[in-house]
Amino acid sequence: MPYSAAVGVTQKRTPTGAAVLQADVTRAITEAVLDELAETGYGKLSMEAVARRAGVGKSALYRRWPSKQEMVMAVLAEFSLELATAPDSGTLRGDLLGILHSLREWLTHPRFSRILPDLAAEGVRNPEVAEAVRTAIGEPRRAVGATVLRRAVDRGELPADTDFEMALDLIAAPVYWRLSVRRAPAEPDYLDNLADVVLRALKGRPS
Repeated sequence: MPYSAAVGVTQKRTPTGAAVLQADVTRAITEAVLDELAETGYGKLSMEAVARRAGVGKSALYRRWPSKQEMVMAVLAEFSLELATAPDSGTLRGDLLGILHSLREWLTHPRFSRILPDLAAEGVRNPEVAEAVRTAIGEPRRAVGATVLRRAVDRGELPADTDFEMALDLIAAPVYWRLSVRRAPAEPDYLDNLADVVLRALKGRPS
């Protein structure tokens, strides 16, 4: 076992054959996955193309994920959850605005705005992909939103019997429909007006 006189400690050698996942390689692969998805779509994306774009061997991908689907879902989940927020402004309206702004940022991201329509179409053709998207991205993001609603119930701004599933649909659906389906612009006051509409629909009482 090697010994470092400089620090006076015994250094342990990494076991032979152990996989060491370097963070910079993982970042390169992540960026390559997002670029490939935006440019070619899920159906045409291949492990070979991702490895080539990232400048690594395919083995670097398979050390991290056992399949293309798991790789894509892991990358998109990390990206999507980083942009999911559970603001705590002290009021439901303020929290709704925070959620709506993060939704707009997510849906209008230069790469993700191109990835999402393709992924939705792929989900229609492939139920397994649809379920993977729901599990890896949809459910965790909705759990973040539910945290905000739960706080509003605790503050007395929402009734205790509020239907969280319906409320979460009501918050996200208008933004998704406008930006991703209609491809219409969101005017400067759109999110503010939407927050007021959603607040009235949920029977919230601004503090």
